[in-house]
Amino acid sequence: MKFLKRHLYILFILPPFFVFAQIVENQLQQKMDTTNYYYIIKGDSIPREFINLEEVVLLTKLQFISKEDRRRYLILKRKTRKVYPYAKLASERLLIMSERLNTIEKKRDKKIYTKRIQKYIEEEFSEKLKKFTRTEGQILVKLIYRQTGTTSFELVKELRTSWRAFWYNATANLFDISLKEEYDPFKNKEDYLIEDILERSFQENILIRQEPAFPIDFLELKSFWNNKTKKL
Repeated sequence: MKFLKRHLYILFILPPFFVFAQIVENQLQQKMDTTNYYYIIKGDSIPREFINLEEVVLLTKLQFISKEDRRRYLILKRKTRKVYPYAKLASERLLIMSERLNTIEKKRDKKIYTKRIQKYIEEEFSEKLKKFTRTEGQILVKLIYRQTGTTSFELVKELRTSWRAFWYNATANLFDISLKEEYDPFKNKEDYLIEDILERSFQENILIRQEPAFPIDFLELKSFWNNKTKKL
């Protein structure tokens, strides 16, 4: 009888104990599930629950039809990397000038400031630009459009006069350079290759990335040209 009572006692006591233990375990699990973890990024004092990672475009190895095709790409790469910093710098200078002009009220003061910036840009770039080849000059014109959203002709016209802009463009045309050239990597194969060179150079930390004046989806661009090549 004592043996039976003992087992009945265990039978009635243990189930509530297990139920209680399960409840405690579930509560602990819920507490752990609702625990928020925060991260502190080096150089930043604000704790963050999530870390935003930059989108990385995975670039495949380029395929060339011929050795000559590869040689032309390598020449274009060298020239693009050479002139891009000047297009980037021009964009930065124009942005500073535009922001400063917005704070100047008097027309006369705006004119004086514009001439000062104009002289500064000419003195800073003139000697270096003279050393560029014709193709380097044309690539620079395209990249200036990429970074500013404006043709070099319009920029000269804005900084100088319509007559000066016309004269500069006429002079440039003698060297087969058009200041009115735009940058459109979806229509122009060379512009696409330039964009490819830039993206690879940014990822390799050879050039400092500066976002273009208009959106360019490189994955969409690459897919567009890959599909176009397959149809040929």
